[in-house]
Amino acid sequence: MKNTVSFLFAVLLTAGLAMAADEKKKAGDVAKGKETFEQCAACHNVDSPEKKMGPSLQGLYKKKALKNGKSVTDASVKAIVNAGGNGMPAYADLLSDEERTDLLAYLNTI
Repeated sequence: MKNTVSFLFAVLLTAGLAMAADEKKKAGDVAKGKETFEQCAACHNVDSPEKKMGPSLQGLYKKKALKNGKSVTDASVKAIVNAGGNGMPAYADLLSDEERTDLLAYLNTI
């Protein structure tokens, strides 16, 4: 009985760790997102409200709405990153899903 309980505990612990790793992967890596953002920094500020070629992204997720009027959500920001527009290139084919997830994780911190 004791071995069965130990085995079940080990299985549940392993499953819990795997689920936590999956959640972290879904949430993105902020440090990697900051690295990915370096290519965006030519056109977007994150440490100043000043506009460059594109709008400042400082406090992006604290804003009520995007320039297009949509609510600021991961889905709406990702849609803009994917589609581009107004001089911004589309990144749907330039960034992997993981890079976009990491980028959103970083943008959530600024």
